Amino acid sequence: MDIKQFFQQHKKVAVAFSGGVDSAVLFMLAVTYAESVKAYYVHSQFQPAFEREDAITVARQLGVELEIIELDILADSVIAANPADRCYYCKKRIFSAILAAAQQAGFTTVAEGTNASDAIGDRPGFRALQECGVLSPLRLCGLDKAHIRAIAAANNLPVAHKPSYACLATRIPAGTRITRQLLQTTELAEDALRARGFRNFRIRYCEGAAKLELGKQEWERLSVCRAEVEALILNYYDDILFDERERAYE
Repeated sequence: MDIKQFFQQHKKVAVAFSGGVDSAVLFMLAVTYAESVKAYYVHSQFQPAFEREDAITVARQLGVELEIIELDILADSVIAANPADRCYYCKKRIFSAILAAAQQAGFTTVAEGTNASDAIGDRPGFRALQECGVLSPLRLCGLDKAHIRAIAAANNLPVAHKPSYACLATRIPAGTRITRQLLQTTELAEDALRARGFRNFRIRYCEGAAKLELGKQEWERLSVCRAEVEALILNYYDDILFDERERAYE
């Protein structure tokens, strides 16, 4: 089955839109091939402001309504406790909220952007999607990350070259309680680094310190402004650690 056939079978579809390239391409393909489309963005303490702005920008370009659902994710004590399978409980809350809104609007099919390159064996969040009955058309139709990026670029989507992004909660190690303050600190520090031209990176919380992970090109950038970056991050954390491995956030 190709993606056009998928939307011929699911003519009325609600898209869970994160603001990233995968769900943006899914959103665009739904607009192209489905008869009726609506997109939902769930905004919680785990999503930085730029993700919401990217989602709004793409929806405007595609000319389709984007409904923003506000969700107090930290009100869930299990999620705030940050167990190893936190993502399962978080996805369950997020997609339950989307399903409820979509069903109220008359949409029985909800789709999300997991692609054929994503490894799902160790992803408790994907189990939550399956339990909720949410479909993953890109994965079902064999569209991998390279193909998705090519589609995004060919259609001038503004997020075509946006690095993959995992929510702010992933910066906090399992077992460490997630607080609003920790999330805000992470967002502010990453925004500051992004404002200085860094794109492929993560700042992870490590017992009061920031552990900085960087892609190959980012290490080259760091070599000419290391002192500035260290001073910047120390505005938010007690210390800074550098993960020497080169990361790829594709």
